[in-house]
Amino acid sequence: MPLPSWVPIREDLRGFEPYGAPQIPDVINLNVNENPYGPSDGVAADIAEAVRLAATTLNRYPDREALVLRAGLADYLGHDLTAERVWAANGSNEVMLQILQAFGGPGRTALSFAPTYSMYPEYARDTHTRWVAGRREQDFSVDLERALALIEVEQPDVVLLTSPNNPTGTALPLETVRAVVEAAPGVVVVDEAYAEFRRQGTPSALDVLDEFPRLLVTRTMSKAFALAGGRLGYVAADAAIIDALRIVRLPYHLSAVTQAAASAALRHRDELLARVDELRATRDDLAAWLKEQGFEVADSDANFVLFGRFDDRHAIWQGLVDRGVLIRETGPDGWLRVSVGTPDEMQAFYTSLLEVTR
Repeated sequence: MPLPSWVPIREDLRGFEPYGAPQIPDVINLNVNENPYGPSDGVAADIAEAVRLAATTLNRYPDREALVLRAGLADYLGHDLTAERVWAANGSNEVMLQILQAFGGPGRTALSFAPTYSMYPEYARDTHTRWVAGRREQDFSVDLERALALIEVEQPDVVLLTSPNNPTGTALPLETVRAVVEAAPGVVVVDEAYAEFRRQGTPSALDVLDEFPRLLVTRTMSKAFALAGGRLGYVAADAAIIDALRIVRLPYHLSAVTQAAASAALRHRDELLARVDELRATRDDLAAWLKEQGFEVADSDANFVLFGRFDDRHAIWQGLVDRGVLIRETGPDGWLRVSVGTPDEMQAFYTSLLEVTR
């Protein structure tokens, strides 16, 4: 709903609505790429105990540098990373906003390749950063020659690469990451929110992080770690880049409760990540089933699948909602995105989709 005219909001924000996917009660949620398997009772108990202990110190501000948590995240990522080369915030959305605050801004340009994560232009808008969107190919890959030509013209201060890409699930080869970092004059961010779900042999930009001081790799605990409600995102980069992000972060931005919960979850990472293989297999089964039904399917290295095409995708989406299954109406026209769920959830999706489309 538009704001009334008396609200003195910035003129460039007037007319916008808050970002967010629909939240509908009492449906099967396959729309925001959550992990369908919550923490076990044992993990939940340990997180609860960590939060209880943190609660006894809530009269004090938290560790504003979150060093224990950052050390734990560095240990998880490997690649000889240390706490000084990892930064954490309230979800990877806040990490991205801090990146645009530090490296974007008035007179500066951010560039990515659409279709991609729909929040990127909003980070740019909110930080007065000029936004440029190149185009992905028909198969949602990034044509390197065209990408480098666009970078040459635009000279972006921030390039956002997404691998696996949201909403298409497309992973990028390391040759693309290397070439873009070498060509771009500013920082290059590889958003790896779904990295744990990539297929065997699909590389991570962490493999080349040490080669490029202007390269940043972002991750989240919302997906594979089944901690979407915990709101914890992080980034690995050169220590000097991390120090730049520390300049724009709000003081005590990461609460003691968040730090405690995330650190406790990291201690149980083997158990929390144990379902990733199962989700990968379910994703591949989902893609194969959709193809068998005659749908066009984008290859996915994430925990979701983009499929189509539909003359009226909203009608398909609404038909599924009416049957109690919520997926996402996003991405290119004619396509829909469905998250990987439990076997029962997937069966409900299969049954409902056939009812709506046949």
